[in-house]
Amino acid sequence: MGSISFAISRPHGSVAVGIRPRGWQQRLLELLRRRLLTAAPGHCTDVLIHAGPGAGKTLGSLHAFLQLRQGQQLSGICICCHRSSISNQWHSAAKKLGLDLGEGQMGPHGLILSYQAAGRDPKHWQQLLQSRWPLQQWLVVADEVHHLGLNPQQPEEGGWGKSFEELSDGVKLRLGLTGTPFRADQLQFCSSRQKLLTIEGVPQRVITPDLVVTPQELISSGDVRPLRFHFQDGWIEYENSDRSALSTEHRESWRARNLRQAVRLGDSSSIALQVLLQARRRREALQQQQPGAAGLVVARDITHARGIAGLLEEQGDRVILVHSQDPSAAEALKNFQNGEGEWLVSVDMCAEGFDAPRLRVVAYLTTVTTRSRFLQAITRAVRLDGSRSALEPMPRHPSYVHAPADPLLMAYASNWSLSFPYLLAEASVEETCVEQASGSGNWRLEQRAIADAAGAVIELKGPQLPRFLASRTTSVTFG
Repeated sequence: MGSISFAISRPHGSVAVGIRPRGWQQRLLELLRRRLLTAAPGHCTDVLIHAGPGAGKTLGSLHAFLQLRQGQQLSGICICCHRSSISNQWHSAAKKLGLDLGEGQMGPHGLILSYQAAGRDPKHWQQLLQSRWPLQQWLVVADEVHHLGLNPQQPEEGGWGKSFEELSDGVKLRLGLTGTPFRADQLQFCSSRQKLLTIEGVPQRVITPDLVVTPQELISSGDVRPLRFHFQDGWIEYENSDRSALSTEHRESWRARNLRQAVRLGDSSSIALQVLLQARRRREALQQQQPGAAGLVVARDITHARGIAGLLEEQGDRVILVHSQDPSAAEALKNFQNGEGEWLVSVDMCAEGFDAPRLRVVAYLTTVTTRSRFLQAITRAVRLDGSRSALEPMPRHPSYVHAPADPLLMAYASNWSLSFPYLLAEASVEETCVEQASGSGNWRLEQRAIADAAGAVIELKGPQLPRFLASRTTSVTFG
């Protein structure tokens, strides 16, 4: 995808700035213009965008709004997101374009709300919007829209989805943004359209985005980094003296038990410690290529995270630990983004929307194995700092993922750069979680992903044999 140059004048006569929107961002602007032209009078138009992490959904949406505002097609923008750290990123991006958005209160060009605040009193916020401009002059953006689940069978239990619909009822345009459009419960979500498709001979209801930008496309255009994966295999021992290789166990209960053991911190031969040491060596090597290169460790729980942080600090590394019970977590994340620390150890705090281009290594040491959570974690390392764009060839230098050789994680890694249909749950049928199904190979896309070699390299190291036997390592590379 190429880039198109054009100038945007800042509002109220301030200095004009030149920008180079990516090709897909220009397509987004054209899509929104068409939808506004064809929208039925008095009705809300929904648009859903699925763009891979690092695509530039925030700036792309703000660029589009600014152009539509200058064309007098829209007047205000209301952005709803799920975390304060993400709200801060929207504020920073808006300022670059000369947009002034208030947080929790109306700014000159609109406002930013958390889903929690919107959920407490959606009618209040709707009235606030209407007090500034008529609702038909507003664009309402739902960031990471898959959080806004809607259950047609129980509409009163919609939570954030229900309150967002109340807040945005009557606006001109609703824009849903998502990088990983999956829900474990297979519910539909706001700003989404459904379509009936036949998949492998079976009729399935799916959500169809209006525009899809896959990681594969972004890698090819040089907008994000490719990923290379290194999975550490090993023997899992049981009390009855039986053992099995982590990578070969596909029985779900046994696979989950194996992974629980694999992420435990043990002696130098433990799988978790091997993963951590390999990731640490990788970060040190990347430091020579990119000063300030940093790593992220995704931990199982707070106790586990503290143990990991302690091990890294014993090696002389500077570590920032963040978790949901830490009131200073948001400030710590901001400090990390600004260059503090060499490692960020996190418990469910650095997922969708977290932007830190200095991240080049991810160590995945948690027992969470849904496709969306894995992809959210590993794609923190695909972002490319603008200052490095002129220094690196295309394709860009890769970032690295180190993890235990869990079969599900390896399946997700083999097709991480592809976009999958999002299956909706049928009201009368209990179906398997779409996240597990999409990584199981049922889509027949896994081999295609390997053949395409979309920046993914998987190295599998064979089970660690007992010390009295000769050591043996087997490497298998895809792509």
